[in-house]
Amino acid sequence: MSATVPARAYMSIGDVLARLRPDFPDVTISKIRFLESEGLVEPQRTASGYRKFTHEDLQRLRYVLAAQRDQYLPLKVIREHLDAMDRGLQPPDTPGARPRVPVSLVAEDGLPTAEAFARDPSELRLSRQELLVAAGASEQQLSELESYGLVHARGNHYDGDALAVTKVVAEMAVFGLEPRHLRAYRAAADREVGLVEQVVAPLRRGRGADAAGRADEVQRELAALSVRLHAALVKSGLASRA
Repeated sequence: MSATVPARAYMSIGDVLARLRPDFPDVTISKIRFLESEGLVEPQRTASGYRKFTHEDLQRLRYVLAAQRDQYLPLKVIREHLDAMDRGLQPPDTPGARPRVPVSLVAEDGLPTAEAFARDPSELRLSRQELLVAAGASEQQLSELESYGLVHARGNHYDGDALAVTKVVAEMAVFGLEPRHLRAYRAAADREVGLVEQVVAPLRRGRGADAAGRADEVQRELAALSVRLHAALVKSGLASRA
């Protein structure tokens, strides 16, 4: 949590207890401290050592307590669920199942929705195996995508952009298209990115308090419009050759 968060956004352990008690009458301060000692919640501390809980900490505690009460899940399993949620995944519905990638934010026409462009792709963090399963791709396909610069890992994980690209390429492979055939898409995308950056750069240099926010908004809008324009041009081009 950023240090710029207003002080009123934080809660003491007593405040958290008062908010939890209506739904979990048996919860105590000792219970909250125990869950903290187990690493299930990590509140910040003041200079004098007092705990500072955020709204996210409170929701995390609600999830833990509900999972214990309603599903009788052990802390080890709950910890795995929380790890999946921290990586942008949906926890498994049944014991032993794998975490699931959220439903794709794609409209019925196959184009990304406005919500997809507003969402930070880094919120999703997948292992290599999770990426392959979610995208329906083979190890060879992913290796080729990486060799051609179409997909890359961020540290030790893959994000939502990597999933989107890998999934589309796996679906295109049904028609005989391989990663080596798709380098032109990367080059075209880089040119579009450059064009968007030309428009956004002056906005980012603005001095107003909302300059950065406005630049991000324009960037998302232009990204969505670029995808729509690309799809329309491809559709028009194919129709003219029919």
